[in-house]
Amino acid sequence: MDIKDKNIKFKAVIFDLDGTLVNSLQDIADAMNTVLKSYNYPTHSYEKHQSFIGSGIRSLVSKSLPLAHNDEQQVERCLHAMIEVYRDNCTNKTTPYDGIIELLDNLVSRDIKLSVLSNKADELTKKITHALFPNYFDPVIGLTSESLKKPNPFTVKEIAKNLGLKAEEIIYVGDTGIDMQTATNANMYAVGVLWGYRPKEELVANGAQYILSHPLDIMKLI
Repeated sequence: MDIKDKNIKFKAVIFDLDGTLVNSLQDIADAMNTVLKSYNYPTHSYEKHQSFIGSGIRSLVSKSLPLAHNDEQQVERCLHAMIEVYRDNCTNKTTPYDGIIELLDNLVSRDIKLSVLSNKADELTKKITHALFPNYFDPVIGLTSESLKKPNPFTVKEIAKNLGLKAEEIIYVGDTGIDMQTATNANMYAVGVLWGYRPKEELVANGAQYILSHPLDIMKLI
């Protein structure tokens, strides 16, 4: 992995949400399993759902459905049903990872700008972030169009413009290979976390320049 360029002063951190700031696995899996049960389809363990997370809810729904019922119409029906269930239950069991609030307070005290970019639907990204982290992040952006899904760097570049910063002044933090690709595609500093939903090997293989074992480890870069 690359060593941080000592001449670069980071002025902002953009975070992924699921698996990075919050452990949302159980709420996501419970909502999806509720939908699967309604169609008498097989349900999946939390561990299995963990492998489905990272590319948005539509992708998760498609991966959850039996192959024999994975046509576009059924994916669409189950997607809407899953969002309805999840919308009302998305903060039941979802909590910040240990050390995240302390990290955010440290970053705010250093005048570091904070933002969230997730492949979760925009409405749900905003709901969870504002409920669990009031007044920390601006902007908070989720998925509004499949064409803008990470690792497409368009939205993260727009965040940089809105913050008035160069890409190389921004750290992007996530727990998946897709997040590392997003950071790399946007020319931001790619930081992977080990407490999320993907292994270190995936993060490194997809461009992680620094790996965090604990949230406060990021302060070594600031």
